[in-house]
Amino acid sequence: MNQLFASTSLLVLAASAPLFWWNQDDPATRAPSGKELTQLIDALYAVEPYKPASRAEIDALLEPYAALPAPSKSDRKPLSKKIEKAWGKLRELPKKGEHWYWDEKGEPRRGRFFVSGKTSKPKGLFIGLHGGGVGSADASGALASYQGPAGARGWLSIYPQAIEATECGWTDTGTEEWIMTLIDEARRTYGVSPDHIYIGGHSMGGYGSWVLGAHHADLFAASVPSAGAPTPIRDRATENIVAIQEGVVPNLMNLPICVFQSTDDPKVPPDANQFAVEEVKRFKETYGGYENFTYWEVDDRQHSYPTGGPDKLLERIDSFERNPHPDHVLWQPALDWKTSFYWLDWPEPRLNALIEATLDGEKNHIAVKSDGKNVKGLGVLLSSAIVNMDEEVTVTLDGTEVFRGIPQTSWATYVRTALVQDEGRLYECRIPLK
Repeated sequence: MNQLFASTSLLVLAASAPLFWWNQDDPATRAPSGKELTQLIDALYAVEPYKPASRAEIDALLEPYAALPAPSKSDRKPLSKKIEKAWGKLRELPKKGEHWYWDEKGEPRRGRFFVSGKTSKPKGLFIGLHGGGVGSADASGALASYQGPAGARGWLSIYPQAIEATECGWTDTGTEEWIMTLIDEARRTYGVSPDHIYIGGHSMGGYGSWVLGAHHADLFAASVPSAGAPTPIRDRATENIVAIQEGVVPNLMNLPICVFQSTDDPKVPPDANQFAVEEVKRFKETYGGYENFTYWEVDDRQHSYPTGGPDKLLERIDSFERNPHPDHVLWQPALDWKTSFYWLDWPEPRLNALIEATLDGEKNHIAVKSDGKNVKGLGVLLSSAIVNMDEEVTVTLDGTEVFRGIPQTSWATYVRTALVQDEGRLYECRIPLK
């Protein structure tokens, strides 16, 4: 059976009978248990992730339990086991070698990728993005370059091939969503730590590791682009660069990243990377952060890797691990299906908005600043890893207090965030801001 995110049978199940499990005519007064809990969890996993409608579908399934508190500590273990068991039944990553994700008889094969490296207790996961462009996409190039250095570090590695060969292949035609799915499958199959996932690539792969690294900075430990840059925006009259594509520079505040560029590169001139680096400096001066952003510029490597090859690139990032709860966050949403970023949560994000959020753990205070435009639906996620849940918490939006009190935990929020099986993204409470 062709499975992209979950089985068709589960999708049918979610669309048909399950809404009768909890008798929606009456307010839910207890959390589901036994068979009804199993059915609910199966229905939640039947929702395709990484789609614009996914969040609304999940919220609808959990809505009957919105008023219930998060499970007690004694109840969390059996609930977590049920979720983990259902998660473990989803599609897994295959063994080492070349594979096609969609390989139905009579249909064109799509989604070529390679699996390499350590599969027994890997120390990390590396996503290696190939170069190319219009009409050119071959994952074997990234495999040849990175598999040795990644394997030597005890990492599992995946080398996907862009579904379509375009200049922006890593963010076109569902490729970005597919890469997120491959990461999920690697974690599920080989027990990869969610705090040790790295991304890198050369040329077009440099573009990809800049942009995907930024879009999902809350998921990666570090990024290492080389000989590639985020898309520059040029003045039509002068061809001078005037900006960098949105959704990149702001989101990199907390992501360790090393960018490599040779000034004599005949294929990817340095101007785009140099401009992006200046944008990073501007944001750092305005907001702070970006402490582990490094620009490595040389003048004699043309369109090649640095002296010493990809190993020297991975050497710049292999000591980092993800911080899932930074106390200062910038988020510029770029994807309508990316509804959470660190501890910020926005079921229907306004693309290209700019949100700044600061956490003061000692004062149990969160301050959120917007760009002054519509932020309907924006919220913050809380857990004991973020604040003291037993004491008063205050939250402000643009200087106005929107919440003061002891947070009321939520069973629905706990279960929804538990679905990703990542302790760093598990929350007990959601505070709406608008």
